[in-house]
Amino acid sequence: MTEIPVLATARLVLRAPHANDFPAYRDFMASPRAIHMGGPFDLKAAWGMFCNDLALWSLYGHGCLMIDLRENGATVGQVGINHGPLFPEKELGWFLYEGYEGAGIAHEAALAMRDWAFVHLGPSGLVSYCDPANARSIALAERLGGRLDPTAVGQDPEDLVFRHRPPV
Repeated sequence: MTEIPVLATARLVLRAPHANDFPAYRDFMASPRAIHMGGPFDLKAAWGMFCNDLALWSLYGHGCLMIDLRENGATVGQVGINHGPLFPEKELGWFLYEGYEGAGIAHEAALAMRDWAFVHLGPSGLVSYCDPANARSIALAERLGGRLDPTAVGQDPEDLVFRHRPPV
């Protein structure tokens, strides 16, 4: 079994999901904020997604990490590398809980996850799937250096796919 890493940045700790993370995750997935991910989702779907995020580590050597603030330990969202049968390519994905946008948290977490993936997984690239209506995620994908790839297959047919290349 793959050991799930703990990644630290200046302001964040990215760590494995725990059962006590599920209530906030469930609430996010049931909210209108999940619309850009195909939601809102019911309890059963949210639980399946939460378990998938963790199971990816055992099955593929990558998965999702919860985002904690160093200053107070608050869990504010999730970042991860998704793949397996639900994703055409390895995806760098993220979400933040309400009230934590606009402070660079998603950018800092996604950079750390992206850099970890390029070092430890060695992919030729990663993608980020963005709902065309999710301006914040599109802007973040671009800020991370992602370039729109109109020929790539999205997780959903409407997705915009941003391609991230490894650093040279």
